[in-house]
Amino acid sequence: MATDKPVVVYGASGYTGRLICEYLREYNIPFLAAGRDLKRVQEAVAAVPGIDTVAHEVVEVEHDVAALTGAFRGAKVVLNTVGPFSRYGHEVAQACLEIGAHYTDTNGEQDWMIDADSRYGAEFAARGLVITPGLAQMYSIGEIAANICLETPGLDTLDIQVFWKGHPTVASTNTILTNAAFAKAYYLEQNEYVEWPPDAGLYDVVVPGQHELGLALPWGGTSHPLWFKNDPRVANVRALGGVFNRPLMQGVPLIVAAALEQMEGKSTEEKYRIIDEQSALIRSEMPPRENPRINTSLDSVHASGPLGRAHCVIHGNCNYKQTALLNAHAAAHLLRAAPNRLGFASSCQAFGHRELLGTLRAFGLVLDPILHVHR
Repeated sequence: MATDKPVVVYGASGYTGRLICEYLREYNIPFLAAGRDLKRVQEAVAAVPGIDTVAHEVVEVEHDVAALTGAFRGAKVVLNTVGPFSRYGHEVAQACLEIGAHYTDTNGEQDWMIDADSRYGAEFAARGLVITPGLAQMYSIGEIAANICLETPGLDTLDIQVFWKGHPTVASTNTILTNAAFAKAYYLEQNEYVEWPPDAGLYDVVVPGQHELGLALPWGGTSHPLWFKNDPRVANVRALGGVFNRPLMQGVPLIVAAALEQMEGKSTEEKYRIIDEQSALIRSEMPPRENPRINTSLDSVHASGPLGRAHCVIHGNCNYKQTALLNAHAAAHLLRAAPNRLGFASSCQAFGHRELLGTLRAFGLVLDPILHVHR
């Protein structure tokens, strides 16, 4: 049965999905909250403060193209939070094409994005639609900072770093393990993908604004090498990410190594079962709401060229809220105007880096960027 709601939040029972519903309420955008477990979706949406002030509907839907198409038909925008996306994203993208809806998601999986670009980018463009995977704090804020640096001409190399204070959710842990089991991680060198050494372990990095060194990982390679591969200004992109909590970071490679050892020689189905079990052990319940005094974020980009340097740092708080707001902003934009680019497009390519920054600033989630330029 078709919906009269213009926006779908798929995966509304999850932490990020619930926060997206909160920001859609603040934008006064009617929405359809959908998921595979009706009771969990109802409980999550009911917990949204002031939810009765915006028109909304809750539905349970099976995760296949026919069911998603039937439930989402009538919507103009689908905000997808159901990951890992290499495992669950194709059905949603195909349903969007069936109903003529724009698509965003919160992923950071390079293999999914490369696949989504090659399989769906041209068709979305032909239909006058945008497909924007990776609309999330961990990727979009760094992309904003990179584009601010690139406002200075002559820079072609991006060294990107993202840090935050918090704990992985079950979904993010599942994604980490899925990336480790099924995909390689790449950086960009002279506009070609180069694989990160899979056994390199943790990287020591300098974190702006603190004396202690940080620990970081390629984190699946992140979205940035993919976003900038076809940017004529950029030839090289490396991105690393991590949490400020050193003991937690030190434990991540151990968790991954233990899971991979269990998966050795197993079938794909068995590997996914192990991934699901291990993810649930990390955090299976709904995380507590973020505290802006505790859950801070930091994105740093060093951009360089033969005769130029720029460094941009964006401090923020509540990275899951940042992700949710970015998706609500995208929905509000797409309900009123065409995206800046059709087909496969990054958050900044689709909605503009200054516009996204302005929204984050307006809602008090990031500071004004700190920019140093030397030419």
